[in-house]
Amino acid sequence: MKTGLWIATALAVVSGMASGLRAQTPQKIAVIDMTSVIVSTTDGKKAVADLQAKYRPKDQEIQKRGQELQAKQEQYRKAANTLSDEAKASAEREIELLNRNLQRDTGDAKQEMDEDQQRILQDLGSKVLQVLNKYAADNQISIVFDVSGEPNNIRFASSAVDITREIIALYDKAAPVTPTAAPAKPASPPVSSAPPVSHTSTKPAPAASAPAPNQAPK
Repeated sequence: MKTGLWIATALAVVSGMASGLRAQTPQKIAVIDMTSVIVSTTDGKKAVADLQAKYRPKDQEIQKRGQELQAKQEQYRKAANTLSDEAKASAEREIELLNRNLQRDTGDAKQEMDEDQQRILQDLGSKVLQVLNKYAADNQISIVFDVSGEPNNIRFASSAVDITREIIALYDKAAPVTPTAAPAKPASPPVSSAPPVSHTSTKPAPAASAPAPNQAPK
């Protein structure tokens, strides 16, 4: 009886130790730049090129109107001292109207572009997530941190745990073949609201730029 009791106790201790060792097994952790994955896949590159092509005419139009506004301001500055009060008031109203319309149209274009970008991110992001989930399951990865968001709390991550490139390659391998897009022209600078113009300003307002899609971050 005593021998049997001792054996049972020993087995219980060994079993408890094994459970403790399993509990202490470190979990596999990885990091990924999701935004970079989305815009670096074949589908993402095509979507960016299409977005650039869509907004390039608007960009050119807004830049031209910004230059026209600068010319009007410079003309007003040079002639202000020789203009009658009526002519001065008319020129100021014209400059104010040009600036107000430019600001409105620049803002509308930026909002429209942002909405298009969000649709692309949501559509491609859901597809990338499916690839990521399968990769994590196949490789026994417990946690994946997305470092593309700002701010994030990741202060250091070894390149050994960065799976960004692997997910891009797996996505492109699984995705249907799409026609190769023509090389995109250099992207225009990001849109910035046209600055308000003072009636008596002697400095021309900078030309506003139309929206341009974001390139791959980092």
